[in-house]
Amino acid sequence: MSDRDALTARVDALEMRATEQERTIEDLNATILAQWKEIESLNRQIARLGAQIQEIEAHAPAGEPEPPPPHY
Repeated sequence: MSDRDALTARVDALEMRATEQERTIEDLNATILAQWKEIESLNRQIARLGAQIQEIEAHAPAGEPEPPPPHY
């Protein structure tokens, strides 16, 4: 094998490796984007639940706690 053939083989291998790495990076980026959207959705749900809890607590009757049931 000549030096030229060896160099061509090395360049081809590097090009294939770079292509695989680009594909992997694109796949990872898509995964991160999907996770980010899911996190944003969950954050909005938590905020809504927190607001609902605050509203329930604000409208809850103030006073003594309920007595335990008679079977205690």
